Amino acid sequence: MKVLVINAGSSSLKYQLIDMDTNAVMAKGLCERIGIDGKLTHQGNKTDEKYKADVAMPTHSDAIKAVIDILLDKEWGVISDMSEIDAVGHRVVHGGEFFADSVLITDKVIKAIEACIPLAPLHNPPNLIGINACKEVMGDVPMVAVFDTAFHQSMPSKSYMYAVPYEYYQKYKIRRYGFHGTSHKYVSQQAAEMLGRPLESLKLITCHLGNGSSIAAIDGGKSVDTSMGFTPIDGLPMGTRCGNIDPSIIEFLSEHENMSAAEVINILNKKSGMLGISGVSSDFRDLDTAINEGNNRAALAKDMFNLSVKKIIGSYIAEMGGVDAIIFTAGVGENDRSVRWDVCEHMEYLGVKIDPEKNKYRGRQMDISIDYARVRVLVIPTNEELVIAQDTERLVKQAQAK
Repeated sequence: MKVLVINAGSSSLKYQLIDMDTNAVMAKGLCERIGIDGKLTHQGNKTDEKYKADVAMPTHSDAIKAVIDILLDKEWGVISDMSEIDAVGHRVVHGGEFFADSVLITDKVIKAIEACIPLAPLHNPPNLIGINACKEVMGDVPMVAVFDTAFHQSMPSKSYMYAVPYEYYQKYKIRRYGFHGTSHKYVSQQAAEMLGRPLESLKLITCHLGNGSSIAAIDGGKSVDTSMGFTPIDGLPMGTRCGNIDPSIIEFLSEHENMSAAEVINILNKKSGMLGISGVSSDFRDLDTAINEGNNRAALAKDMFNLSVKKIIGSYIAEMGGVDAIIFTAGVGENDRSVRWDVCEHMEYLGVKIDPEKNKYRGRQMDISIDYARVRVLVIPTNEELVIAQDTERLVKQAQAK
């Protein structure tokens, strides 16, 4: 079975075509800086050479079209017809209370995902664009939705409930859901392999840091807490999202700026975070360039981000009664050594100490702790696509067996 995985994020879109008989990646690529300028990187298994191009991607629809075009390209593509693809797996951020597991996509499922757009306004729309674009092009090829929220369903009620009148949970299911579940699940499993210990015996803190960021406390392989909440706006300050703020700010801005609550939320979702503080960009690489040029606001934005990560790690260590390893993953976590260093600095008393030489590497799975550190600090490139492909294969085969 060949599975095409579409992982559409807030400003990027990763894709892989995977042969599930061998788990071999036939082709993979990345569309990044969507909505900024647009860059496409593609690699097929015919050659180690990467195809790179500046491709205008004002929207996620344009990114999806670029992916389909390159997969069919005579020189760089790996298939001659879309019928060679047996199934498509889609990352979908928010399943609300509709879905606690991955599911075969039907019209009913699409409507349910649409109903969850208010909970994930930056992510569910591009997820749906990927689903609808593939449905239009590929016809009846089975597709599966894999939800970021599923892994965190193991959280106890004391972790996922908000201290608002209980009737709102009963009526509207207002609660902490958590996101990036496929990533947190994957890197926790990889961490157990790296440490040579059963996952069930470990206390782990996984830091998925990118344009969208979240942290999870994983005790015995189960998510017991996570930084994102009812929607992906909660928790850490991110590329364009404010993260955790006093909710009274919404009413204050509404009154003083003469805006509706929806307009304020839009600003907190799309114009805040690193972009809002720095005034430069939502991209951490652009922030680094600005910092090197002496931009104090860019430096402030990054300092705020790093401090927020440190605070949440500290709280989760207290919550779990210790930690065996801290894992950094996703675009920023895997590649930004200054973030890793600043987050772990002054945590020696907890047994956390990074080796500055090991920390120089980018995007490589490795232990970057000093040799004698009690708590291991790991960099593990995430592979959400593999998790999505495995779920897709499982559900499609189950459906075919009926």
